Amino acid sequence: MKKPALVILAAGIGSRYGGEKQIDPVGPSGEIILDYTLYDAGRAGFGRAVFVIRPEQEAAFADHLRRTGAGGLKTAFVTQKPDDLPEGFAVPGDRKKPWGTGHAVRAARKAVDGPFAVANADDFYGRGSLEVLGRFLRRPDRKEQCCLVAFRLANTLSPHGSVSRGVCEIDREGCLVSIKERTRIETAPGGGRYLDRGGEWIPLAGDQPVSMNLWGFGPALFPRLETQFAEFLQRNAGDPGAEFQLPAVIDRLIREEGWRCRALPTAERWFGMTYREDRDRVRGEIARLVEAGTYPERLRP
Repeated sequence: MKKPALVILAAGIGSRYGGEKQIDPVGPSGEIILDYTLYDAGRAGFGRAVFVIRPEQEAAFADHLRRTGAGGLKTAFVTQKPDDLPEGFAVPGDRKKPWGTGHAVRAARKAVDGPFAVANADDFYGRGSLEVLGRFLRRPDRKEQCCLVAFRLANTLSPHGSVSRGVCEIDREGCLVSIKERTRIETAPGGGRYLDRGGEWIPLAGDQPVSMNLWGFGPALFPRLETQFAEFLQRNAGDPGAEFQLPAVIDRLIREEGWRCRALPTAERWFGMTYREDRDRVRGEIARLVEAGTYPERLRP
């Protein structure tokens, strides 16, 4: 069976961070968060990494990956551009940015022809998360069309501000029932809380399963993305802030097409670069993992 690919979403602008957080060094030898994801992916049986980037990022990413080895994975770059649209659609004059995570994954459609995972460039997922994902994608007898690595909410919060998370409902068989994006989640006694549209804080349990945008798919996802993206544009092309988000695509596939999405629980602790203040914490967490022997001081394939 073909080794799965890893599609890395790296085109984000990092407005809350205030810079190119995807290539900000945080490891003891100048590693970026993405280096640890690639290192773990190589050891979890992935064979290739496809980077979804903005055109101006390619030189910096290519130079960094030449120096670090990309975890031993083969690499390819694709660009996410606002004008990469289905036939018959054009970019509105006031649209300046791409169209969200669903649009970003769609950008990889010509570079992926087998099982693949999706991950964010600026999130640390942990070795165990990539291992369960790799095992799922290599299973020839899997009955589910996709999977999601489900984190515990308490393991994904930032002490420096609110975060957005996909809060999951999972059935008794371990499959995703629904995923609802909550855009203002913060730490609270007992776990967390989010602010609803009515301005009320709603509590969340610390063990609530949440998505960190770590998914697994087969190539059958791409025609569904194309169909849903065209319908999204028909409804929202005039809205300069509208975003075609991957969790909403999957939620609709579950409800309307009967897709089964296996939830793969992980005990790993997430950390990432949402805010500039997160950088010191990330450096400290990586130093702790290096000291524990989870990673070498200098990453190489």
